[in-house]
Amino acid sequence: MNEPLGPNKSAEFLEPPETSASLRPDPRGILKDGAPNEPALRALFRKSILSVRDFSREQIISLCRLAAYLESVEITAYHPLDGKLIITAFFEASTRTRISFESATLRLDGKIISIPEGGQTGVKKGEGLADIGEMFNAYGDLVIMRHTETDALERIQRGLRLPIINAGNGTGEHPTQALADWYALMKWCPGLALDEPIAEPLNIGLLGTPGSMRTVKSFLLMALAFKQHINSVTIVSEMADPLGKPVEEIVREEGIAVKITNDMGKHLSGLDVIYMNSIVCIGDQYTAMDASYKLDAASPLKEGAVILHPLARLEELDKSLDATPHNLYFAQAHGAVFVRQALLLSVLGRLYQLPGDIQLTH
Repeated sequence: MNEPLGPNKSAEFLEPPETSASLRPDPRGILKDGAPNEPALRALFRKSILSVRDFSREQIISLCRLAAYLESVEITAYHPLDGKLIITAFFEASTRTRISFESATLRLDGKIISIPEGGQTGVKKGEGLADIGEMFNAYGDLVIMRHTETDALERIQRGLRLPIINAGNGTGEHPTQALADWYALMKWCPGLALDEPIAEPLNIGLLGTPGSMRTVKSFLLMALAFKQHINSVTIVSEMADPLGKPVEEIVREEGIAVKITNDMGKHLSGLDVIYMNSIVCIGDQYTAMDASYKLDAASPLKEGAVILHPLARLEELDKSLDATPHNLYFAQAHGAVFVRQALLLSVLGRLYQLPGDIQLTH
């Protein structure tokens, strides 16, 4: 049974933007074969999101389908987050993630208290994160936090009673980046949102070390929710053990085929999806990893293959690829705003404020 998501008001669909040769898949492709699942989205109400493992497969797909709707219509006039105040607390440098979350909030008519740099807080005077969390309880409705230290989420939650969304914790995870990654892939291949395996299961290549690179780790963990659509995962790394024991155990339990290699060229022509990255944060330092692996327009990429990158990029992803149909990374960055909007609406319990012409399943 399908019913309108919000009150009885409609919104006009927007046409996808004019594009160059880089990919800008129409988000409405995800909506042709299914709708967001209402119970799955409502189960996220007041829930903290610390890890990809906090989402069910149904929630991932429903958030992406809701994001597809939000990307396709203009909903600012409905003020869905009116009266909600979100704290963006970034104790580690960020451009895309912080601004993406803040743009998502403001476009929904929510309000922002922003801490763009941890040195502006009581941490500079020695204040602990548990006490900061206790103070946040009086200041807002939701906290979005990035921190250089992997255990920072645990520490702030000792005093925090508000829901918190992890925007990156040291070498831990970055779950909303993974949502943006898989939202881009679902727009490119809408069959990923269905239960039946796609006609040609994907060969995915990951450049990096999931054990210490949070974006790569979160992408891989979310890939497990789509394992029926994946033929193999190839991890390209200079390290002998790029997974690390905790991730390796999860991957082994899920039974997905993973190859590890230091020779990207040997496997490149057989990959359908290449996930690039180069930067890892360890403590307070940023380190370029796997710098010997580079892609450019002359690389022997498979026809139809797509490249993802969480950005910022260094020399591993040449700008000569920007104007090619392999470029899915610009659409990936663009879509992050909408998938974060979908998550904010769900966690803050404001789905009822959306236009009524979006359908959902029970």
